[in-house]
Amino acid sequence: MKADEEAAPADSAKTGSRYRIEALAKGLDVLRLFDESVTSLKLREICDRTGIPMPTAFRVVATLEEGGYLERLPDGSIRPGVAVLLLGSAALRGSSIVQLSEQPLRHLAEESGETVNLGVLVGDQVLYLARLRNSDLVTANIQVGSTLPAAYTSMGKLLLAYLPDAGLAAALAGHDFATDAGPNAARSLDELRERLALIREQGYSLQDQEVAAGLRSVSVPVFGRDPYRPAAAINIAVASSRHDVAALRGPLLTRLQKTADDISRLLRAT
Repeated sequence: MKADEEAAPADSAKTGSRYRIEALAKGLDVLRLFDESVTSLKLREICDRTGIPMPTAFRVVATLEEGGYLERLPDGSIRPGVAVLLLGSAALRGSSIVQLSEQPLRHLAEESGETVNLGVLVGDQVLYLARLRNSDLVTANIQVGSTLPAAYTSMGKLLLAYLPDAGLAAALAGHDFATDAGPNAARSLDELRERLALIREQGYSLQDQEVAAGLRSVSVPVFGRDPYRPAAAINIAVASSRHDVAALRGPLLTRLQKTADDISRLLRAT
């Protein structure tokens, strides 16, 4: 015990925390490598991306594989296992904002007959925390836990609009405006800034075929105890064949704003 205690200060200087468990930190670094664009990696790629030596990476991956957090494909590639999905789903379901939003969002979906979503900003992406989907919507591949580029979505633009200039620049530092997007998407940071300024002024965000052709949406903020920074955003997403932009600014926006107010009141009361 004494040897461990004497070693703690040196370890603390190296890591910034005397309570840090290096093996656990390495395991989390490995899990963070995977997202919607990186679904599998070879062990060498894991080493290259994390800087973890091959013998250590082998043991970390083996441990995570044993627990079901990683699984190995026939070609030797490694991908997230079912345990990661279960853990992520439990975290989303257990989120207080998801729980408090469930009934208001369900009522909105039934009242409007359209798809409704709840999302938060994670870097330059919008993470979908809740989704009640109309079967006619074209984006069938989006589900709870999915992410989309914030610069192209109504929820993402809305949340970006409330960031200070430095925060906006940091959030979009890795975003490539040349990547695939809908026909009306912003093609530069300057163009996006103009759209964000309008969003801040009007208090809601429209997306008109910026994510993909045939899809429109309108989004408003949900506030917790901080009246200046949204805790999340909600939207109504529609097929462009069913609603034009004017319709999104009309009754759909009114219903959406009422739902956001209801959720905000619940958040402030917790």
